[in-house]
Amino acid sequence: MAITAQMVKELRESTGAGMMDCKKALQEADGNMERAVDILREKGLSKAAKKADRIAAEGLVAIEINSDNTVAAVVEVNSETDFVAKNEDFKTFVKDCALMALKTDKEDVCGLLSENHEEGVLSEVLNNRIATIGEKLDVRRFAKISTTGQVAGYIHGGGKIGVLVELLTESRNEEVIAMGRDIAMQVAAMNPKYVSREDVDQEYIKHETEILTQQALNEGKPADIVEKMIKGRLEKQLKEVCLLEQTFVKNGDLTIKGLLAETAKKVGAEITLGKVVRFEVGEGIEKKEENFAEEVAKQLK
Repeated sequence: MAITAQMVKELRESTGAGMMDCKKALQEADGNMERAVDILREKGLSKAAKKADRIAAEGLVAIEINSDNTVAAVVEVNSETDFVAKNEDFKTFVKDCALMALKTDKEDVCGLLSENHEEGVLSEVLNNRIATIGEKLDVRRFAKISTTGQVAGYIHGGGKIGVLVELLTESRNEEVIAMGRDIAMQVAAMNPKYVSREDVDQEYIKHETEILTQQALNEGKPADIVEKMIKGRLEKQLKEVCLLEQTFVKNGDLTIKGLLAETAKKVGAEITLGKVVRFEVGEGIEKKEENFAEEVAKQLK
């Protein structure tokens, strides 16, 4: 019986197995879909589908930057447990994903998964890892920065947080990259909501003003001085949530804006801050509550 692309697609969607594995199973089953599913199950290749409803909130973030620091990519790949995230094969896979993200012209994860890895199409390589490891894995997201300036990056906690910082400048001085790494480290530690005041959402200003006003009134402050208090408190808050306004963690006498100006003077070229990307493993994913003993038991099964 002739094996059609539609049959392969249908089997792949129902089992989560790789495309070539599905084709081989259908050939072995002479086109019988139910038998092909059994063949994949017997070979342990349909495990991916069984894990689709699990929560993968651990994992790693990796960054890759090209040789002249003009293009960079950051990728998050999730696993179910921290045990897998520490596995060398998993680390290699995440690094491969970051390298592929650096080179691809695709703009989303679906496109990235369609790219060719040295072991085959990346989506199939992912499914093979799922079958081998026995956990749900997920290439969750990636982002790229391409610039006429420079890009610097920083990885924190062995891959728990990854940051990319774009520096708009004509300088190619190593001091610019070193400063960029320091700013990326600042972003990892302080997690600013905005780059500059110009980026601040007016809804955020309105919301915070309402909260600060109520706080002042609850403190029993006279209404005529509440407005002045709000202005001062809001100013202080903006310095905490805007990266350029933040105090530089490595030098309390400088703000990030001041650091940029100081470095620009040293290298003799203007430097402004462009895009900032920060990925933290599992952010926004509701994690399952599991105790350590249960996690170990799961790994031993």
